[in-house]
Amino acid sequence: MFQNWGFLLSEIWGLLLLAALLGLFAGWLIWARQRTEVITDQSETERLRAELEACGKQGQKLSERVAELESALAEKEMSEPAPLAAPVEMSRPASLKAPRSGKPDDLKLIKGVGPVLEELCHKLGYFHFDQIAEWTASEIAWVDENLEGFKGRVTRDEWVIQARDLAAGKPSRLSSAN
Repeated sequence: MFQNWGFLLSEIWGLLLLAALLGLFAGWLIWARQRTEVITDQSETERLRAELEACGKQGQKLSERVAELESALAEKEMSEPAPLAAPVEMSRPASLKAPRSGKPDDLKLIKGVGPVLEELCHKLGYFHFDQIAEWTASEIAWVDENLEGFKGRVTRDEWVIQARDLAAGKPSRLSSAN
């Protein structure tokens, strides 16, 4: 029964040796791959550090340039006083105490005028498109300044242009564009 044990033992030792060699080869492959990744990571790190250093130098140069420009601007402002903006002349446009023929125009047809703004215009004495269409720059400035809570709306929404169209019986160019 124990006659072929020598062959069996030699076969086991052979297989163990083969497994050991295979394990060593696989370990060598894994170790070599990790080593390559480490080397690649180190070179990538060095490249990124070099780029960071270059960016830092460029940032330093730009900071110095900004400081130069700021000091030049400060010197210029000190030597030349800034011109004062000319005050806008304002005059109140002609107003009515009540709408003509007892019926006001629907000012809400002007883009940017809602029920609240229409009521405010009525309180100021503006009921008709032709009134608004005739406003001059100084009258627009007065109305813009006196629209409580809606300052600047006449200019922003170009009421005069729209009112000219509506007074002529045409649809407003601005309200049809939007």
